Amino acid sequence: MAKKLRVGILFGGRSGEHEVSLLSAASILKAIDRKKFEVVPIGITREGRWLAAGDATNLLNGASEALARHFRAGDPEATPGAKLLHEGIPTLLVPEPPQAGATLEKASSRVAVSALDVVFPVLHGTFGEDGTIQGLFELAGIAYVGSGVLGSAAGMDKDAMKRLFAQAGLPIVKHVALLRSEWEKSPRKAIARIEAALKYPVFVKPANLGSSVGISKAHDRKELAPALTLAARYDRKLIVEEGVGGKRTKARELEVAVLGNDDPKASVVGEIIPGKEFYDYEAKYLSEGSVPVIPAKLTATESQKIREMAVAAFRACDLSGLARVDFLMEPAGRRRIYLNEVNTLPGFTRISMYPKLWEASGIAYKDLISRLIDLALERQREKARTTYTREA
Repeated sequence: MAKKLRVGILFGGRSGEHEVSLLSAASILKAIDRKKFEVVPIGITREGRWLAAGDATNLLNGASEALARHFRAGDPEATPGAKLLHEGIPTLLVPEPPQAGATLEKASSRVAVSALDVVFPVLHGTFGEDGTIQGLFELAGIAYVGSGVLGSAAGMDKDAMKRLFAQAGLPIVKHVALLRSEWEKSPRKAIARIEAALKYPVFVKPANLGSSVGISKAHDRKELAPALTLAARYDRKLIVEEGVGGKRTKARELEVAVLGNDDPKASVVGEIIPGKEFYDYEAKYLSEGSVPVIPAKLTATESQKIREMAVAAFRACDLSGLARVDFLMEPAGRRRIYLNEVNTLPGFTRISMYPKLWEASGIAYKDLISRLIDLALERQREKARTTYTREA
């Protein structure tokens, strides 16, 4: 009988999308093929504490009474000799290179630990989707699901992302990027710059965040200032985008799931019809009324163009593993299509758009999880071919 791969499912985290991460992780833990994989749940609290398997499960179940017992992130006194995720123990210290048959000391006891074969990070947003945790995996020399440091960082920063899209010749909406310090130092000047470049309505966003947290739609100058102030709570860099469709009509919100490494493939195109004015955090996770349409009602030419653009966006940001690529389409007239953004670790519950799009394209949820783990190992083998030291 073949040895099971040991997979660490990492969830929670210091992010505004903490709850979304818990939902995604619970779905994956329920559906993952236990005949192929030995699963190690690894939780991170809102405060950055890393939780061992049993208490990680409690985190999913909403338990909090045991949190005070756990190690503080980066506390060397609490985690002496820890080899981080490579050893399967969820304590945080800069990792050492992997060693066969290694053991580690935890508190006063010595424990033999089986190494993790791969980590599946189900961390949405800041400190999980932005390249920070990916850098930790790289230091640990461990395979992990999803994009690397560069792709993750580019996929989180909407300003950098749009620059890469523009360089690749992909159509994007008109936008203005500004710093929080610029807004706070001279609000009138910032508003004048925005109004000189864009027409209302506009969407105001933190440059680095996901799940539509901190995003507002401003119909006029009166609404613009509060929107900028809200976005500035969540990031030092802000993005203001001109709305597609103008004042009277709303843009169609289209999504494509991409899967693969060097040869990525696109799913069918789906559409979200928001229950609110736009697809914000509440519409995504809290309120009823948003309706997914899979496949979207498009012409064959439009669908093919969007799928090709999704793969081009994936490559432009040097992504790997998975991404959901979002588009905006004019509802009438020329029906122009604009690339909105990529999401490198999208929501992953059974009812999330990424797995639903692949289900409609012929890949079941359980098989999709296995495929992503295979892609992580494939990417690790490719990286193993690289020489990092000068040959003598």
